[in-house]
Amino acid sequence: MPAPPDRRHVGAPLPRLDAWGKVTGATTFLSDEPRSDAWLGAAVRSPLPHARLVSVSKTAAFPPQAVLLTAADLPCANLVAMVREDLPLLAADEVRFATQPVALVAAPDRETLKAALAAVAVELEELPAVLDLDAALRGEGPVWGADNVVAEYRIDRGDPDAAFASAVTVVEGTYSTGYQEHMYLEPQGVVATPRPDGGVEILGSLQCPYYIHNALKRALGLDGDRVVVRQSPTGGAFGGKEDYPSILALQAAVLALRCGQPVSMIYERREDVACTTKRHPSRTRYRSAFDGEGRLLAVDIDLVLDAGAFTTLSPVVLSRGVLHVAGPYRVPHARIRGRTVATHTPPNGAFRGFGVPKAAFACERQMDRAARRLGLDPAELRRRNLVRDGDTFVFGQTLRPGMAAADLVLERVLDRSGYEQRRREARAFNAGGGPLRRGVGVTLTMHGGGFTGDGEDRIKGKVAVRLDPDGLVTLLVSSVEMGQGAATVLPQIAAEALGLPVGRIRFHQPDTSAVPDSGPTVASRTTMVVGRILVAACRQLADKARAFAGDKAADPLLAAGHAGLTATAVYESDPDIDWDQSTMHGDAYQGWSWAAAVAEVEVDVDTMEVRPVRLTHVVEIGCAVNPVLCVGQVEGGALQGLAWGHLEEMKLKDGRYWNDRMSTYIIPTSLDAPDFDVELAELPSPRGPFGAKGLGELPLNAGAPALAAAVEDALDIEVFEAPVTPEILLARWREVSR
Repeated sequence: MPAPPDRRHVGAPLPRLDAWGKVTGATTFLSDEPRSDAWLGAAVRSPLPHARLVSVSKTAAFPPQAVLLTAADLPCANLVAMVREDLPLLAADEVRFATQPVALVAAPDRETLKAALAAVAVELEELPAVLDLDAALRGEGPVWGADNVVAEYRIDRGDPDAAFASAVTVVEGTYSTGYQEHMYLEPQGVVATPRPDGGVEILGSLQCPYYIHNALKRALGLDGDRVVVRQSPTGGAFGGKEDYPSILALQAAVLALRCGQPVSMIYERREDVACTTKRHPSRTRYRSAFDGEGRLLAVDIDLVLDAGAFTTLSPVVLSRGVLHVAGPYRVPHARIRGRTVATHTPPNGAFRGFGVPKAAFACERQMDRAARRLGLDPAELRRRNLVRDGDTFVFGQTLRPGMAAADLVLERVLDRSGYEQRRREARAFNAGGGPLRRGVGVTLTMHGGGFTGDGEDRIKGKVAVRLDPDGLVTLLVSSVEMGQGAATVLPQIAAEALGLPVGRIRFHQPDTSAVPDSGPTVASRTTMVVGRILVAACRQLADKARAFAGDKAADPLLAAGHAGLTATAVYESDPDIDWDQSTMHGDAYQGWSWAAAVAEVEVDVDTMEVRPVRLTHVVEIGCAVNPVLCVGQVEGGALQGLAWGHLEEMKLKDGRYWNDRMSTYIIPTSLDAPDFDVELAELPSPRGPFGAKGLGELPLNAGAPALAAAVEDALDIEVFEAPVTPEILLARWREVSR
């Protein structure tokens, strides 16, 4: 796929700039080159989900050269700054979840560390634990606050009660989704090094350097210039390295400051799975009212998320879920309530999709259930209700011309997949008997790009570019490369803006002492938001170079290389954005990306094993800066969604993750992947660089509901949960077969 004729770099399928180092092994990750001067750190953790912490002490066997820190010993405030400051670094008087740290240990070598951990005595007095959503909603405990409600949002539109009273058909359903483990290639890890000025430096596998920078400043009471956070090459994140590295970095930092040595804390896989955040489990009660033509009149939705024991990022995850739960459909009247409640389980946090996958699952399952009740094809019901330009979402955002592409992606995916023909073929196959059943399901989703509402105004992301003496331009951004392609896409955008070959662009590894705060690498904002700021900075730099070199210079940037030119740009507020956070009303997102998928599955009715056979996916993302990387993102995200839909079941036992290793938590291999057919549709956005919009999270939204719809079609049963395991399918199959 060549670049568009009016562009040299944006739209070109450039190979990843970091690929060669990774495929050859030249790129080293944090655990590949252990620091010989670093001590090793670890946490002492509670085995109980809820307990009074009576004491933590050393036994006689505790090695004298090792260091033990309890909450009483911390050289800092006992908090980890996130959305709130309710999460303590170490439990002080009360343990609120199993695996919660009650002490930290550091030692000069692994054997001494092992001996020290074994010589720490922890006395706990077990207390009753609240371990499920129903108990939390009843206010038992309470775990958090007076009623366990960590955050709540409401959206009201029109008169839903009157709409339900006048409806021809009312459809009700309850849908649940489970945990999902990130299972990134590289586990969590940081190295903390004390500075001579009393500060600390962090090198870590992370995705938000300035989040960690802020957490360290806040807890340690340090000036910003005495805290440095550097990203090491990072082997995957999926949101799991957004919030949790702040905890790990602060633990390593206090140990390093206490013992006066660098301290390395790098998890083994089992500890990583057992202790880190997961996707929030959810339960959604959904009512929909339809007229006689199958058009939506109203929705009444109650979305509940399990936050775990502390806030972390739960309110923000909930906010995005609430804004997406009515889906890409016209809904004249709505009542939506969203709550995230606390339980005595490990805190949940960011995961790719950030609240939308669970909302999309409930919405799309409800649409399929309604189609069955109304006697309509699922695609036709969606076609009658999808939003178009000029329509207004339930939260008050009107889609301006060119913003809506639900009809485009739906019609393209139906045509490309041969949806109607494949449905007929599946029915003919199933009529023949035998152990296999085939099914076809369709899903329509969207995803808002960037932070919600005025979030980007509050962040005020900043980007700098520097012209070096060799004529190369260095990009100074805090957006990280974590496997998604930022270190390739941002140079492509810069090269296009400057009119330079991509080979003359350098991507500086994020380092808070060298790069400005461009905002976190989250929310599908890197390409759309940071890319736009980058274009402004590059154009400033080009203007400065031309002014310095004069009009006669054939290559002003090369001629001005020795001048030490830099340019900085800051996010500029969009005057068209009008958002009220208190009422959750207005322009929630600057741009919307759209996707439709058709999934084809086979189900073995003897084993109830589900095999995705084919997934046709059409996504609309404005302009595809790098089509090859975009297709890779779509395939990878869709596979994560499919696996969450039927394979990835995380179980809890007594408040602890039970299957806490790769041998028992099942993730998909290449043998579990369907044949992918991906189409990139493009409606350029005026708010993104060269028309680009966000992509990273969008593909995960469709996988689980598309798979559930296909399984439902294959077995003629209803699917209400993700993951839909063989045990669930067998029980449901037996119910309908009686």
